[in-house]
Amino acid sequence: MFKPRFARRSLERYRKRGLDRLERRMVASIAGSGVDGATVLEIGGGIGTIQAELLAAGAATGQVVELVAAYEPYARELASEKGLGDRTSFVVADILESPDSVAPADLVVLNRVVCCTPDGVELVAAAALLTRRRLMLVYPRDVWWMRAGIGGMNAGFRVLRRSFRAFVHRPAAIAGAAEAAGLALTESGHGVGWEFATFGPAA
Repeated sequence: MFKPRFARRSLERYRKRGLDRLERRMVASIAGSGVDGATVLEIGGGIGTIQAELLAAGAATGQVVELVAAYEPYARELASEKGLGDRTSFVVADILESPDSVAPADLVVLNRVVCCTPDGVELVAAAALLTRRRLMLVYPRDVWWMRAGIGGMNAGFRVLRRSFRAFVHRPAAIAGAAEAAGLALTESGHGVGWEFATFGPAA
């Protein structure tokens, strides 16, 4: 499913529209608390739009970690367009299988990634352990219309014989995974189908 054509379309969509409203709100909430000199790790970041925006806002360096190598040339193209080529990197790795494959970062992002695996809560836990200052998450709301929509989408994938499935995880479980690593919720919000949550060190 996540082939070069999909990656290219992601870049074209970002060029045309930029971040969506929820993503802009999340980035603004982090930028407002200060990102100067911070390191950014975007897990499952695709072409790396969030880390690129945070670098543009003053963060020092960023890294995109992906399972899908097809995103890499488009992530590098985006970084080059924004003049960030020497401040960002791309690595293909699975942090659940190889948690030591990436270094901890000040700001860690999981943007619409938790829903891409049945191990989404475990992925949040792994990301939280890599977080020094802020963990930022965007995931599907646990509401009936999202569960129905994702169920229908998964049915379509089965018909097309695609192995990919999407999942709606309980927000309490997601928050619990972050809290177990010593983080606490600092800000949250939602749109019709998606919500974001930001966690920082517990007092």
